[in-house]
Amino acid sequence: MSPPRRPQGPRSPASSGGSQENRGSGQPSRPRAFDGKRGWKGGEPAAGDPARRPGFKAGKPEAFPRAAGRPEPGAERGPRRPEGSAPAFRARPDSSRREEDRAPANTIWLHGLHAVAAALLNPRRRLRRLLLTPDAEAALKERLPEGTFAARKLQPERVEDRARFHTFLPEDSVHQGAALLAEPLPQLALDDVLKISEGPVLLLDQVTDPRNVGAILRSAAAFGAAAVVVQDRHAPPETGALARAASGALEIVPMVREVNLARAIRHLQDGGAWVMGLTGDATRTLAEAKPSGRRVGLVLGAEGGGLRRLQRETCDELVRLPITEAMESLNVSAAAAVALYEIGRA
Repeated sequence: MSPPRRPQGPRSPASSGGSQENRGSGQPSRPRAFDGKRGWKGGEPAAGDPARRPGFKAGKPEAFPRAAGRPEPGAERGPRRPEGSAPAFRARPDSSRREEDRAPANTIWLHGLHAVAAALLNPRRRLRRLLLTPDAEAALKERLPEGTFAARKLQPERVEDRARFHTFLPEDSVHQGAALLAEPLPQLALDDVLKISEGPVLLLDQVTDPRNVGAILRSAAAFGAAAVVVQDRHAPPETGALARAASGALEIVPMVREVNLARAIRHLQDGGAWVMGLTGDATRTLAEAKPSGRRVGLVLGAEGGGLRRLQRETCDELVRLPITEAMESLNVSAAAAVALYEIGRA
């Protein structure tokens, strides 16, 4: 039979495992506890306790090493800016220059070498100012006939800092060092345009992206179109971005604005034109339906929505471009280029 267990009582100083001070004084040592915020409490850890992490101090949060490259407190930080001196900022054009370059009412800034050169050669375009870098001025003199600046009564203003263009042009504009302040082109009536050329007429049904409209104007100029007709309230205004995308074609192909596109279609039909609407669900292709010996009108709808119901019903025929099933449709400017090529192909 085993002897009875001795009741537990206060532990003797010799077996307490406390600190050296407590061992010599005969007082029991305090139990040790770890606090996540303040560290270890109580006496020193026993011999079997795990080692503390480097930089840890009892009763204080853990000290993190100073970031590399940061000076110690009180260390020299190098020369300081003299008291009273203004901080150094990037030089910007002064406010008077920005106000001077801002486009007045009823004017636009055309930019890019092609758009500026075409506007300089267009007698219908009224010009105000011409800003050029030295490189852009040399490029325009090589491209334009001799004496063009004098004939248009323009003295180019030399721009040494290209950052000046971004005070009056969008940040993402590709100006090529050339900007021309001009008035919008005067509006032309559809009847007047039809008397000038026998080429096809493009009608845009609520195409609102200026880059698409500019690209369509460029294709229209390349394939001899007579005009590009847009709806007045659902088409982009004449801007520098549109002229830049047209690459000079805005000065070549008239852009006619009509209030009612369906009425413009009927007006073309009354004049003997065969008007076709370009859509992906048509039965016949453009090559099969295009007439010979008469003017062609081609209606293109906006991306996503396509042709609206009234325009579809007003057209003489709906046609499509033969594309593979891998792609559902083409960008409207790409479709216009392909269609104009097909119309002009013998």
